[in-house]
Amino acid sequence: MSRIRVLVVDDAVVVRRLVSDALSSDPEIEVVGTAANGRIALAKLDQINPDVVTLDIEMPELDGLGTLRELRKLRPHLPVIMCSTLTERGGSATLDALALGANDYVTKPHGYANADEALARLRDQLVPKVKALGLRAQQRSAAAPVGAAVPRRAIVPVLRPSLAAPTTGGRLDVLTIGVSTGGPNALAALIPMLPVDLPVPVLIVQHMPPLFTRLLADRLNGTSRLQVREAVAGAVVEPGTVWIAPGDQHMEVVREKTRVVIRLHEGPPENSCRPAVDVLFRSAAQVYGAGTLGVILTGMGRDGVRGAEAIREMGGRVLAQDEASSVVWGMPGYVANAGLAEAVLPLSEMAQGILRRLAAGRGVHPIGAGSAS
Repeated sequence: MSRIRVLVVDDAVVVRRLVSDALSSDPEIEVVGTAANGRIALAKLDQINPDVVTLDIEMPELDGLGTLRELRKLRPHLPVIMCSTLTERGGSATLDALALGANDYVTKPHGYANADEALARLRDQLVPKVKALGLRAQQRSAAAPVGAAVPRRAIVPVLRPSLAAPTTGGRLDVLTIGVSTGGPNALAALIPMLPVDLPVPVLIVQHMPPLFTRLLADRLNGTSRLQVREAVAGAVVEPGTVWIAPGDQHMEVVREKTRVVIRLHEGPPENSCRPAVDVLFRSAAQVYGAGTLGVILTGMGRDGVRGAEAIREMGGRVLAQDEASSVVWGMPGYVANAGLAEAVLPLSEMAQGILRRLAAGRGVHPIGAGSAS
């Protein structure tokens, strides 16, 4: 594959230079153009044909959300990474952008002592996302002629011999979900499909910074039949409630006498993540044992593999999202290819797959379960 071609869009000269320098530090990435606003960016698309666009939210003439709407009409599959401020307004606009079709986001560096620190922070955030999304865009382009539909591939993982035995179908007592890149939209599709009488609590780790996780919980709460909240330390874990780990804090569950409560802490990052899926999944496996159902959705990196191993070792069950419906098939791909998932499902069938498994141990038929694996 050739170098990943990036168009950098931001009204601030300093930020355009910072983003360009961060990306150009990687030999597999080439910044092929910059633009000071959305109108200029849209006019350059045909000239430079980028693989990825980084897009500021607040710009004159045509802001990031307006640009994204127009860009999706012209290039529906072109990966877009939003550059956001770590503020309430920036977080809300970022979630709006993701709902409009942006693939991912980074937060602009702030509070750093010097430009070198800011550059390093931005490079660590941005380069892996550009490479993951850009590589997939190049593969998509190479796989089919222009204008042709990209074929969906069925992913069938091969289970390790030690994990290949049929699942027991026993009672499940908790649903744990790990997700990263593409997660807000995946959760927006999945969580509203769960019924108000869901018999288990739901615990979610979405890789997001502080503030963004609260905004995400508020949005999901407004569209879901279940109560969705950002987790707080000491909260009792009960059926019918969805808890999302706060940004920059690991979330665990611990048993206190007859009840299970949430524990939050700022332990070292795992897989360069805090919160980390592995931390949540391990603690759920310890508390709920074979009653744990782990679900790994779209995301970049390996977070969740060790946690899925812990769930399976305790007799619990694991599902993974398929490649075709994932924005990035990193986290679920690693879990599937490690033989840890008993089924690999499209996002559209994940709610049905979950409900079938929750019903199986309770002797009831799940409403709308269909034929999901």
